[in-house]
Amino acid sequence: MDITVKNEEKIYTLIIEGRIDTLTAPELVKVFRENAGKADKMIFDMSGVDYISSAGIRAIVSAYKDMGSKDGLVLKGLRNNVRTIIRMTGLEKKLTIEE
Repeated sequence: MDITVKNEEKIYTLIIEGRIDTLTAPELVKVFRENAGKADKMIFDMSGVDYISSAGIRAIVSAYKDMGSKDGLVLKGLRNNVRTIIRMTGLEKKLTIEE
């Protein structure tokens, strides 16, 4: 998994590529936490994510909770298979998802 961080006026975008699984989810959490305190809003651009496991879902839920008092967390560019997992967990109703 590769993560690129972009910042525009306290809106941080994490561009994520590859798999978010047991091995890589801790890295996502680490990068998120390094930037969350400076961000009013966090966007996870997941257009390059081809697989997400339960560990990846936990990382997203943790980020969602951490950003709750701010403008929030947005998931962007979900591929169909990743969107299906998000939908199956019920998170689609709680999270902001953009194309």
